[in-house]
Amino acid sequence: MRVCLFSEGSTESKLLLGNKGAELAEMKRLGLTVPPGIIITTDAWREYKTNRTLSEDLKTEITEKLKVIEHESGKTFGAQSNPLLVSVRSGAPVSMPGMLDSILNLGLNDVTVIGLIEQAHNETFAYDCYQRFVSSFGRIALGIPGDKFEEIVEKYGRKSNLKSNWNLPVNVLKDLVTEYKALVERETGKQFPDDVYDQLFLAVGAVFDSWFSQRAVTYRQAQNIPNDLGTAVLVQSMVFGNMGNDSGTGVMFSRDPSTGEKRMYGEFLLNAQGEDLVSGVRTPEPIDSLREKLPEIYDQLARICKTLEKHFRDMQDTEFTIEKGKLYVLQTRSGKRTSQARARIAFDMYKEGIISKEDAVSVIRSIPLQELTVRQKDPRIKLQTLAKGLPASPGVATGVVVFDSNEAVRLSEEGKKVILFRPQTSPEDIRGILVAEGVVTARGGMTSHAAVVTRSYGKPCIVGCEEIEIDVAAQRFEVKRGQSQTIAVAKGDIVSVDGTEGLVILGEIQQVTQSVSEYVKELLT
Repeated sequence: MRVCLFSEGSTESKLLLGNKGAELAEMKRLGLTVPPGIIITTDAWREYKTNRTLSEDLKTEITEKLKVIEHESGKTFGAQSNPLLVSVRSGAPVSMPGMLDSILNLGLNDVTVIGLIEQAHNETFAYDCYQRFVSSFGRIALGIPGDKFEEIVEKYGRKSNLKSNWNLPVNVLKDLVTEYKALVERETGKQFPDDVYDQLFLAVGAVFDSWFSQRAVTYRQAQNIPNDLGTAVLVQSMVFGNMGNDSGTGVMFSRDPSTGEKRMYGEFLLNAQGEDLVSGVRTPEPIDSLREKLPEIYDQLARICKTLEKHFRDMQDTEFTIEKGKLYVLQTRSGKRTSQARARIAFDMYKEGIISKEDAVSVIRSIPLQELTVRQKDPRIKLQTLAKGLPASPGVATGVVVFDSNEAVRLSEEGKKVILFRPQTSPEDIRGILVAEGVVTARGGMTSHAAVVTRSYGKPCIVGCEEIEIDVAAQRFEVKRGQSQTIAVAKGDIVSVDGTEGLVILGEIQQVTQSVSEYVKELLT
């Protein structure tokens, strides 16, 4: 089977549908609000990888199945009136967070953007989607370096004296679309594709191709994931979190992935799309704040947490979008967590009757004993704290400061311990994260790619550390102390990080080992 509907899928078919597609099919069966979509299966990927092109009969099959999305959404792909926009997302059989590509807002051109304005009654929103699409499509499907798009938006930010590049006025958004398209023509020698089906087929091929990217290969090697699994592709009706302050995007875990505590854990951004959150370009708000801003949505999420955890019998990592006050669930998967959290969750779920004693014991047997303790700083020693950020992954580490993933790899090969500092991480930083003792980002939240990947490796991580100003070109960061004092830290200086409290500390610190918790002791017996 090469293309199927969500209603035709099940969790028993993860190798064919991919983890994301199978879970979406299951959530639809549970009655959750899932945007309509289709799954282009790993069988299609295996066919594609031989010649790296989509066959004409596969294109026809995709086109026919797309009519079901049109029918369910009440919108038409490529139409001027009430146009359908889609996301084209990866979905491997084994979760690979941030390692494979996705393209959102696909189906926009100079005609359909007018229909989107009429549909939403919001010109700024429509052109925000348009510039996002041209930029991501140019990077992912056409192979144009992302920094060329970033240079353009930074130029407009400076010219308009804007403090951020994510909340731009409509005249700037229109200019960005024009300049991005001119960039595409300069780089490729061709005009940006206006035909929405050309866009779709190029995007599907690009997502298939991302399986072969260096970052994906590196991640699979580190996680012992077979190279021949391939990825499915999900084509799904867009829902929009960037339609105002009654819209937003978020990620929630049904339990704390750092400690295992039974509480809803996550983050959200209002008036944003999912990439803003997981990429780390903006620092989000904690999920508890949603209770005050959109209490009905918060209550729905709490109920969904319980439903998914009970059904899948594991802690869940769930992505959602709110469009004009309506909640949509976009993805769920078993959440990545620290070894300490893995043990506590297994113990608690056994006590709650969600999993059997045998299941809990099998979890503890799979964890190396040394990973069931967390390194903590000695509380008796006075330390020079430089800055405080969000504690994304617990533990303490010391190393030399680096600002580049390639440099982190080089120094680690020389036997040096490194702490990786980045303004925000991208999936390309996976090699640096793998070798670093700890990771610090100036922007981003505790559900960003950096936090999720670093946490899964049990390394301390601090995100959203906005007190530090990182200058990658100068290979240094600065921390301001009041009006007169500035502390500068350069590449090669020694610092420590405390991921439990979110502290960046100057110099090396003494460490102690936390004793094994009571629930781990009981599981071990």
